Amino acid sequence: MKKNLTILSVIAIAAMLLAACASNTAAPAAEEAAPVAEEAAPAEEAAAAVVIGYGAPELSGAQGQIMQGLVDHSEAKGWEVVTTNADFDAEAQANQMDDFISMGVNAIVTVPVDSQAICSSVAKAKEAGIAFYTIDRAPIGCAVDMTVQSDNYLAGKQSAEAIVAFLTEKYGEAKGTVLELQGDLGQNVAQLRGGGFNDYMADYPNVEVISKPTEWDAAKFSSATLDVAGSTDVDAIYMHSDSVGTTVVLAALEQLGKKFARGEEGHVFLAGVDGSPDAMQAIRDGWSDQASSQPIPDFGIIADWIEKKLAGEEPVEGEVIQEGALWSPATIVMTDTGYQLNLATTSVTPDNADSAALWGNN
Repeated sequence: MKKNLTILSVIAIAAMLLAACASNTAAPAAEEAAPVAEEAAPAEEAAAAVVIGYGAPELSGAQGQIMQGLVDHSEAKGWEVVTTNADFDAEAQANQMDDFISMGVNAIVTVPVDSQAICSSVAKAKEAGIAFYTIDRAPIGCAVDMTVQSDNYLAGKQSAEAIVAFLTEKYGEAKGTVLELQGDLGQNVAQLRGGGFNDYMADYPNVEVISKPTEWDAAKFSSATLDVAGSTDVDAIYMHSDSVGTTVVLAALEQLGKKFARGEEGHVFLAGVDGSPDAMQAIRDGWSDQASSQPIPDFGIIADWIEKKLAGEEPVEGEVIQEGALWSPATIVMTDTGYQLNLATTSVTPDNADSAALWGNN
């Protein structure tokens, strides 16, 4: 009997040892499952591996918000954005573009300091197989993958419509004198803002338009206002950029003794493109009257078309509609400088100058 118990004990111990071995050999199964979780890593790494080089022309006024919009839209996709600031220097911007090319970024996005000079960088990027995009200003003399910008022609037209309405109310017909403070006519932005304005005004031959170039220089906005408004009874002033012009133009009018609030006799009607914080405040305060507001923060949607390009898709001409967006409907057109995505501007008057949807109020 004792012998049988001993045999049973040995069998029990052996069974326990076998069970322990079985549990130990099962452990590697859990370890083998680990690589399944690791398989998701390459997809995340692929998203993080997309690097965008962004070149700002400078960071005053709206340019800081333009850059932030591109950064926000790109980072939402898990991309990295390397930013630079040329500080108005076209040569410095060219060097920064060279650095992006040397880094091997996936795409370059920039607001050109000089729309013609940027073409040298575009050619180098193409040779390196890097997609090239511009924001706010298209190149002149070469083609990029896409430019996203405000519909600057529409913006000029909106300001012209507002001025004609003012002159008609003032005189009973569209007549009078308007000072046009132009931007840099070497850039397509100024050309379009002037084009939309002057094409509309051409239908009103009794309105004299005096055009003065400023190269986006505040001092030139001021001096042109002092020169023209100081020697002529100006009824209205159209600024290609209210970001640059609003404060200095109002100061010049005050210096001339011609700064009168809206509704007062002698009031000079002010209109412009951008919809800057200064312009919004001046409209609310009664000194300014109209602004064609750009959808500045939304320029960053260029990231959507960069994503398509990286996936092998090309843009499609036609309308782009996004319900609730101030810039909608936008249009994509093919031009001699590549595809252009033109976002609608919003005409701002005292009636809607408080809208929180306007970039100048944020």
